[in-house]
Amino acid sequence: MNAELTYFLKVNIAIALCYIFYRLFLYKDTFFKWRRLALIVFFVVSAFYPLLNMEGWIRSHTPMTAMVNLYATIMLPEVTIGSQQQVGTNWQELLFSYCTYIYASVCLILFIRFIIQFFSILRLRKHCSKAMLKGNKIYLLDNPSGPFSFFKWIFISKDSHTDNELNEILVHEKTHVEQWHSIDVIFSELFCVICWFNPFAWLLKHEVKCNLEYLADNRVIKDGHNTRTYQYHLLELTSHNKAAATLYNSFNVLPLKNRIKMMNRKPTKDINKSKYLLFLPLAAVLMIISNIESVARTAKTFAEKILPEQSLSIEKNVNPSQELANYAESGFSTPPKQMASNVKDSLNKEPIFTVVEQMPEFPGGQEALMNFFTKSLKYPVGAKKAGKQGRVIAQFIIEKDGNISTPCIIRSVSPDIDAEAMRIIKMMPKWKPGKQRGKDVRVKYTVPIYFSLNSKEIKNSNLPEVVTVGYTPYSPKTEEPVFQVVEKMPAYQGGMEGLMHYLASNIKYPVDAQQAKAQGRVIVQIIIDENGNVTHPSIIRSVSPSLDAEAIRVVSSMPKWTPGSQKGKNVKVKYTLPITFKLDPPVKVKK
Repeated sequence: MNAELTYFLKVNIAIALCYIFYRLFLYKDTFFKWRRLALIVFFVVSAFYPLLNMEGWIRSHTPMTAMVNLYATIMLPEVTIGSQQQVGTNWQELLFSYCTYIYASVCLILFIRFIIQFFSILRLRKHCSKAMLKGNKIYLLDNPSGPFSFFKWIFISKDSHTDNELNEILVHEKTHVEQWHSIDVIFSELFCVICWFNPFAWLLKHEVKCNLEYLADNRVIKDGHNTRTYQYHLLELTSHNKAAATLYNSFNVLPLKNRIKMMNRKPTKDINKSKYLLFLPLAAVLMIISNIESVARTAKTFAEKILPEQSLSIEKNVNPSQELANYAESGFSTPPKQMASNVKDSLNKEPIFTVVEQMPEFPGGQEALMNFFTKSLKYPVGAKKAGKQGRVIAQFIIEKDGNISTPCIIRSVSPDIDAEAMRIIKMMPKWKPGKQRGKDVRVKYTVPIYFSLNSKEIKNSNLPEVVTVGYTPYSPKTEEPVFQVVEKMPAYQGGMEGLMHYLASNIKYPVDAQQAKAQGRVIVQIIIDENGNVTHPSIIRSVSPSLDAEAIRVVSSMPKWTPGSQKGKNVKVKYTLPITFKLDPPVKVKK
């Protein structure tokens, strides 16, 4: 979803929420000036809140960071790259293109209608004769139409009203003129031109017009005119109802029933003005949710920059060798000896950071890194013949001098594809090292590389990754598809709370990870099959080999889920789980 469409959806969602808020809290009070301000604020906030940047504030608050991570890992689906995905994408793009043309066409028609109405008022003003009525300049209508005003112009059919009625009309229309009510009408009209498909935008426009009439009616009553006589006067003009679809402020705008009710209603107590302040929390929530969306998109791309603060219990009764054995059994290509050496290396050398103030940088930046991989990678011949494809995730350490060390594969596809990824990792030139507090430090870095067969066009997923395309003869596959999103998503027995309880109760903190002070979030991807079994666990974000192995062990031991379904049929669904390992700070003993 591009930024423009995201912004547009946020605006329309805000309009709907603002209208609901208005109907719940403000609809029946008599604070007409406050209501006028609130209605305009609704439109302004809806238009501008998606543009406000609160990312820094969200990142600095732990609860907000936790929400970001939940959104990024669970609510943002991973995009699968391949030939089948490409067909769906083309159809979606075609449908989106048609919808865009339809939307733009209706906007154009409504805007032309707006311009015609505007110029019809200008033409009417030009052809109407001018006169003075009780010291006020008016424009005389030729036919017995209902009186109305537009900005500072008042239009009246003078011969159709008695002197008392003319006095009421003048007070009413002068209120519209003096308080510049036409600005509110035009503003709400243009909003409806842009958001024409949103019924709540039209409902808010209607409330704007009605509230302006309440203001003018209230002024007439306060000016000393008889309420009952004025209401009868309004009823006599009900036949002139064209004003409901025009830009001007009409004396006899409908619905009259609501206007008469408002005139007879007792004034609302001043203490009830405090409920207008309830809009402030709503506006704050809208801005937070809007920025969580953008931060979460960034988190999906640069997951290392955000670490949730959820802690899992630490137990020190696990044998490190057993941890490495579990990791080897999980199906990763990195052998136990290499993992053991990596753990030993992290214990004997300076600490390895996951996030630093200044992250390492490939010479030329991220784009240069992608170009380096794209030009250097070659699709292994054996993998092509075997029809092997998928994402390899490689991890390495960028040393203080910028050199690459201890490369390993944390997500495997096949031995020859893994070998090709490792070959390119070792070929990389020196990086610009990461810095923490102005000092060069060792930083762990992860690169996803996607190998795809028979794909004419590849689009990057939310993670920045290198895509390598190979070609092989087509052979039909009988394996059922794995869905990303389905009508009914899989559910853990006991819901999300039950899942969190299971993870917290069963995860054991590896001893070697405690000694190395390794902590962070491991992201595990699983497939829930048609029977609810957890299959194909894999690591898509690594912290350390032993922590990854523990995450795989616990996920693999999970009980059955309630399977996902599509069109009433149970299907395989890919699911992503974030598991956070965090060491408690040492307890200081008071002497």
